Amino acid sequence: MFRELIRKNRKLENRECIELLEKETRGVLAVNGDGGYPYASPMNHYYCPEDGCVYFHCGKVGHRLDSIKNSDKVSFCVVEKGEKVEGDWALRVRSVIIFGKIEIIDDQDEISRIAYALSRKFTSDEEYIRNEIAKFAKETLLLKLTPEHICGKKVKES
Repeated sequence: MFRELIRKNRKLENRECIELLEKETRGVLAVNGDGGYPYASPMNHYYCPEDGCVYFHCGKVGHRLDSIKNSDKVSFCVVEKGEKVEGDWALRVRSVIIFGKIEIIDDQDEISRIAYALSRKFTSDEEYIRNEIAKFAKETLLLKLTPEHICGKKVKES
């Protein structure tokens, strides 16, 4: 059902895809939006090694949430900043695309647990994290993306 990379020599191994998902803090989540148009928006994410799912937090209303309620099929793309080799202008960049199904989680314990893990990607300030979760967890939903297909690739711009 999912297409394979045409340039197989650029394909990332699964472990490299997971490493990228764990390391990077943001990606773009694409949903089936209004009128058949895709709706894609940047999102902070947390990859959970225990269940292999990707989690996002969001508010309780909006275009993204309405779209998810109509169709649970999504894609999520993460692209790293890339690096240059001295003497060469071209960047070497890795990216990962996930196709899967997303569900809305409204369990406060689960929201707090994942919000904590996500926050640790940005800060180690425990007091700040606890305060933010205490203030905003009740206004937050959790989105759980269960991957059906993960594919990554590396490219050298030219």
